Amino acid sequence: MSTTKRIAILTGGGDVPGLNAVIKSVVYRATEAGHEVLGIRRGWEGLTHVQPELPEGGGYLRPLDRINTRTIDRTGGTVLHTSRTNPRKMRAAALPPWLPEADRRTFAVGDDLHDLTPLVLDHLSALGVDVLVTIGGDDTLSYSQVLADAGVSLVAIPKTMDNDVQGTEYCIGFSTAITRAKEAINRQRTTLGSHERIGVFRIFGRDAGFSALYTAYVTSARCVIPEATYDLEALAALLAADHAANPSHYTFVITAEGAIWKGAQMSDVGEADAFGHRHKANVGEALAYEIHARTGIETLASELTYDLRSGEPDSIDSMVATTFANVAMDLIMDGVTGRMVAIQDGKYAHTELPDPALGPRRVDVPVMYNAKRFRPRYEGKLGDPMLLVGLD
Repeated sequence: MSTTKRIAILTGGGDVPGLNAVIKSVVYRATEAGHEVLGIRRGWEGLTHVQPELPEGGGYLRPLDRINTRTIDRTGGTVLHTSRTNPRKMRAAALPPWLPEADRRTFAVGDDLHDLTPLVLDHLSALGVDVLVTIGGDDTLSYSQVLADAGVSLVAIPKTMDNDVQGTEYCIGFSTAITRAKEAINRQRTTLGSHERIGVFRIFGRDAGFSALYTAYVTSARCVIPEATYDLEALAALLAADHAANPSHYTFVITAEGAIWKGAQMSDVGEADAFGHRHKANVGEALAYEIHARTGIETLASELTYDLRSGEPDSIDSMVATTFANVAMDLIMDGVTGRMVAIQDGKYAHTELPDPALGPRRVDVPVMYNAKRFRPRYEGKLGDPMLLVGLD
């Protein structure tokens, strides 16, 4: 491209390690080519609440350059901050306080719901944004498609510890989460062994079991996942046998937050977020209770959740984040937009934005999971990409 472009970048949804590496790499690549990069703060809220005529957009804009991004890749989180704002479904209490009452009525689409997409489009135009880079999971990506359909030039980058975005085998944050989970479990083996307990580790994974499965893979553990409703009696019997066979008389199981045994129901709790998601009730505590009731062995439930998204990225997430950013810039420099950067068949690629109707990507149980043994499948890996498996 020969003309200077203004590239805006934002992060949406939950934070994961690696976001800052994407931001830095986009800035370095773009400014090398003579382009300008504008950081949008607080995710989609930055495009609903920004006031383009004010300094720093009223607190929602941060110009980015090589100086102020030089060291950000060494830390976790996102320097642009984030939110779970859904511009299509905003309640009155969440609307920009400066928005006139007449506009509020214009944007109303239902009972206490407002679609601010026209306002987002106006703000992108007022800010002179030529291309938007969005980094997020399913919810951020679904709204990215809304903007792409409205004519916005954008490129999306997938991130989520659940690793469940359709169209890609890998999302930023996944490797670090598995690394953190392995470290935490290995530390807690000492207290499990000291008290001769059965441990139940609850990990993220509302709809998909990738985090539980891969943590089990690297800790030689049993696991249960949302894709396979399981026999609680069989699991308890295997854990009791593992406990007896271990010279230290301990064992443990990893449960995804959405995994449930046959005949049980785990309700959602708390208020729904802007995208309609509620927290799952604590399946780890419930499963620990049920295992104790069946085995008579003392159990201990432990959370492997928010700590896994904290701190700096591991080496894999650093490499993938940097490469995803540069693939995104390759697309932008070639004039290709409306795409998501991805990994397919173990290779860097780009694909269409995920269709929300498909739901999350899920574990291929026959290929990846031994449901009778509650373990990952370790056999038959010849021809698979390193660390990952191909898309269904």
